[in-house]
Amino acid sequence: MSAESPNTPVLDHDVVLWSADETARAGRPLLVLLHGYGSHEGDLFGLVSSLPDAFAYAAVRAPLAPPFPTPGHSWYPIEGLAGRDASHVSAAASALIAWVDQAAPDVPVGLLGFSQGGAVSLQALRLQPERFAFAVNLSGYVTPGDLPGDATIAESRPPVFWGRGTADEVIPPALIDHTTQWLPGHSDLSGRVYPGLTHSVSEQEMSDVRVFLEKQLETLGG
Repeated sequence: MSAESPNTPVLDHDVVLWSADETARAGRPLLVLLHGYGSHEGDLFGLVSSLPDAFAYAAVRAPLAPPFPTPGHSWYPIEGLAGRDASHVSAAASALIAWVDQAAPDVPVGLLGFSQGGAVSLQALRLQPERFAFAVNLSGYVTPGDLPGDATIAESRPPVFWGRGTADEVIPPALIDHTTQWLPGHSDLSGRVYPGLTHSVSEQEMSDVRVFLEKQLETLGG
C-alpha cells in the first residue's frame, strides 16, 4: 500500500510534540518517536532529555483508537481477525511516510518506535528505504510478508537497533523468531537482549540507544 492510498489513515499534525520550534530545528536531522498500542504522543517524549541534542525530535500520535475500554491510540488492530494484518501495518507506515514528507521534506529522518511503533518504523523503512536514515525498534518486531523495498535494504543494509527483554510476554514468540531471522539479512543490526526486562525500556537500553544514535550522527555529519 502506498502513501497515496485512499485507505491510508492520516496523522494529526496539530498534536505532534516537537522538541524545538521550527527555527531552532531547521537543518537538524529529525528523529520521529512512535508510541505503542494504547498510548499517546507524550509517552516517548520523556526520553528526549536522555538522547543526543543534535537531533530535533517529533513525537506523533497514532491515527486509530483501540476498542473500548483500552485507552489511548493505536497504529493498527491487534485484536480479532484483523489482528496484526500486514496490510494494516503498511497503512500505518504509509501514514507516517506522508506525514514525514510534509513535516520534514529536506532533512535526514530516523525513526524510533516502541512495540507497535517499532513495527511501524521498520515497515516504513521497508516501504521507502531511501526516505529514512535508520530505525530504532524497542520491544517491537518485523511484520511478516514480503515488501518491494526488501531487496533494496538487503543491499543497502540501513542501521537498525533492536532491543528487547527476556521477560517480555507481550510480543508472540513467532514474531520474535521471525525478526531474529529477518533483521541480520536486511540491516546493519545492533541487537541487544536485556535479561529480566519486561515489555518496557530500561536505563541500560536507553544508554545503548544513545550510543547508537551518536554513531548515526557521525554518519550524518551532525
